[in-house]
Amino acid sequence: MAVVWSCITDFFTYETTKSVVVKSWTIGIINRVVQLLIITYFVGWVFLHEKAYQSRDTAIESSVMTKVKGFGIYNNKVMDVADYVTPTQGASIFCIITKMITTEKQTQGFCPESEFKYLCKSEKDCKAGKPASNGILTGNCVPLNETLKTCEIQGWCPAEIDTIKTIPMPEVENFTIFIKNSIRFPTFNYTKGNFLTTITQAYIKTCNYDKVNNTYCPIFRVGDVVEHAGQNFTNLANKGGVIGIKIGWMCDLDKSDEKCRPEYTFTRLDAMSQKNAVSPGYNFRFAKYYKMDNGTDYRTLIKAYAIRFDVLVNGNAGKFDMIPTLINMVAAFTSVGVGTVLCDIILLNFLKGAEQYKAKKFEEVSDDPLHDSQSNGLYRSQLSLRNTDLMMKSSDSGAFSIEHYT
Repeated sequence: MAVVWSCITDFFTYETTKSVVVKSWTIGIINRVVQLLIITYFVGWVFLHEKAYQSRDTAIESSVMTKVKGFGIYNNKVMDVADYVTPTQGASIFCIITKMITTEKQTQGFCPESEFKYLCKSEKDCKAGKPASNGILTGNCVPLNETLKTCEIQGWCPAEIDTIKTIPMPEVENFTIFIKNSIRFPTFNYTKGNFLTTITQAYIKTCNYDKVNNTYCPIFRVGDVVEHAGQNFTNLANKGGVIGIKIGWMCDLDKSDEKCRPEYTFTRLDAMSQKNAVSPGYNFRFAKYYKMDNGTDYRTLIKAYAIRFDVLVNGNAGKFDMIPTLINMVAAFTSVGVGTVLCDIILLNFLKGAEQYKAKKFEEVSDDPLHDSQSNGLYRSQLSLRNTDLMMKSSDSGAFSIEHYT
């Protein structure tokens, strides 16, 4: 019964804060330094750097249109945009073909496989119905040339030979890319484009983007883009690759509209392919189809090595809002109290005279008159004060003085 009553009395208790002034250089300096660090963090980082007083919108809506201009000469043919750019819609992802391997006048039929891994001596080496590199194996072993035999395939013939060495089109380096980007931050209903108000028609016809003098020119030279991405143009044109053109919109809408401007960065997106000996770079195949006078279909197969450009848009806009401002101010004021917690831990556990600090900080008061009379009218500490005179003689150099009481 006594245990139950003790639990009940312990439950119905109330704790209130007691202020104790500790005149200690050590703990006082620690307290002020911690408070200063917390205030500096919230003012300098949270409010000024991170702009926590703003509501933010990262759900940027964007559209990108692109155009490529330039003429090149490849295999004694003049190449224009329709020949070397794919797809032709002017989307945010497009390819500029740097070199091609063509296999002309292919028709449906039977012919020897062109790859040496299908060399054979008899029909036993060719499994009928098995897919090969350029068609379906028929099971026959047929001559490839005067000395070698390969498995026969059914498909587009003659089979492609893609080991032919070709030289990239050198003019690609001087081609230009025109990028038109429009963005919208739906939270603030704010729209903007990479055509700044200062741009004129005459300026667009003559400018090329560079990071110093023409930071906001929307026309980019291919060679400069590759260089900004930290790549060698010759190697990239020879094997192909993927380059990312990133447009960043970091806008503070509390400032003037002119301050919201695009920032361009460039990177190699398929960097891992450079370290891989299998299928390095970027290439793809496509065909152009024709019809003979007798109605037979034939095609020209093209294996294209290309530089693929991905235009990527990201953004972040902020504007003053009272709600996040109040939330972060409350968080700042609350965090200042962390200094008190830290100082209490040091004061009550690590400084000399910690016991007497505890005795002053924690006291137990009862509303029972009998309990008060038994304690001679004095408030007693939760800790046992075994020797009051001993406490008075504490040698703690940083503690407040505890006066004798009767």
